[in-house]
Amino acid sequence: MGFWVWMIIVSLIAGIIFGPLARLVLPGKQNISLGWTILGGGIGAFLGGLIAYFLGVKDTSGPDWIQYLIQIVCAAIVVAVISSRNSGRARV
Repeated sequence: MGFWVWMIIVSLIAGIIFGPLARLVLPGKQNISLGWTILGGGIGAFLGGLIAYFLGVKDTSGPDWIQYLIQIVCAAIVVAVISSRNSGRARV
């Protein structure tokens, strides 16, 4: 598989973890569904992975803690944006 396809797949899987973590670090209540939380976490993980890749953080031995932190921050930003856009809508 190509690099980009693999990164998208891994990011969506990471969204299962990073989405709820992003909601934990955000203050207040986020009025979004679990699906939007996971999708936002996946988008944030993808963007954070790209940022880490371009910063050269991704090429470390062992766990990439800095990359994970960047991905969680990006996921929190994306989840906050989704939550603010859905604040006036009814939750399904």
